[in-house]
Amino acid sequence: MSDTNAFVPLLLDWFAANRRDLPWRRSYDPYAVWVSEIMAQQTQMDRVVAYFDRFMDRFPDLASLATAEEDAVLKAWEGLGYYSRARNLLAAARRIVAAHGGAFPTSFEAIRALPGVGDYTAGAVASIACGLDAVAVDANVSRVLARVCDIDTPIKEAAGKARALELARALLPPGQAGAFNEALMEFGALVCRPKNPDCPRCPVAACCQARHLGIVADRPVLSKSKDIKPILVATGVLLHQGKIFIQKRLPAGAWANLWEFPGGRIEAGETPEAAIVREFREETDFTTSVAAKLGVIRHGYTFYRVTLHCFLLHLGGGNGAATPPEPALTAAQESRWVAPESLSRFAFPAGHRKLIDQLANSLWLA
Repeated sequence: MSDTNAFVPLLLDWFAANRRDLPWRRSYDPYAVWVSEIMAQQTQMDRVVAYFDRFMDRFPDLASLATAEEDAVLKAWEGLGYYSRARNLLAAARRIVAAHGGAFPTSFEAIRALPGVGDYTAGAVASIACGLDAVAVDANVSRVLARVCDIDTPIKEAAGKARALELARALLPPGQAGAFNEALMEFGALVCRPKNPDCPRCPVAACCQARHLGIVADRPVLSKSKDIKPILVATGVLLHQGKIFIQKRLPAGAWANLWEFPGGRIEAGETPEAAIVREFREETDFTTSVAAKLGVIRHGYTFYRVTLHCFLLHLGGGNGAATPPEPALTAAQESRWVAPESLSRFAFPAGHRKLIDQLANSLWLA
């Protein structure tokens, strides 16, 4: 019979001996912990570290972030995806300056009230950086508790979430919440992994109900998976007199305020070439012609996979004037004609950034 009473001390001992040297752990400054937790939403920790260091070099404290332009913040965030996180960081920094005099709030309620902060992030920052007895239950933590305590309901549904939260609160050691929460996250990332958990070397194996019952592979219980939806998209790089046309997306949606090459979904029965000419006309009122196909880029998201057909375009109608025409924007808030070497200064969605990386080696841009 497994003994869950020993779980917390064994876990804390393991963490003390095996904790990773992460940059925000060197001081546990609330600003740094908060930035790291926002970055870790939807992103694996191994990827977070490099982006965290780059972001902190650019915005080393709350004041520098609060006074930054959104474009600069999005550029520093580029590559991490889910750009609403970056916009929320900026909004929260400005609120902290306005409502808290620039000092990071130290109560759970005040942290929870910040834009982009949910119960997990508030609990993590409050416990790790502020020493409060708050729980922090994310996917890693839920998976560990589902195995150790045998949660037999789908962990992402209401009953499973409630049970995981109840267990986390019951196990939380007063005065050691920060270490306990970090230990659970670390343990879930390094040992009690989603696939191929390291059960033979698990330091809390004697406490694990799933191991005792021989059902580790069945915990956590998962909800029925959603189908991955394929999306076919065409995009165009319009080149005129050595400059490339880019536009800034509207201030709403998944990639709000990011820059892009115009384009859109390929309609049923439509060729990618016809789609990009149509999309350019609808979004800019430009008449264009396809000069070459640049390639096909594939990029996966949580519930859909985008296949991006990329084309080099020229202005149609014999328009070779040195000064390009003004667009009539219908799907963007701003546009620019920029030199190819300037593209790196702007923040683009991941699929378009992959295209830019390919363009860097294109002879026609020379």
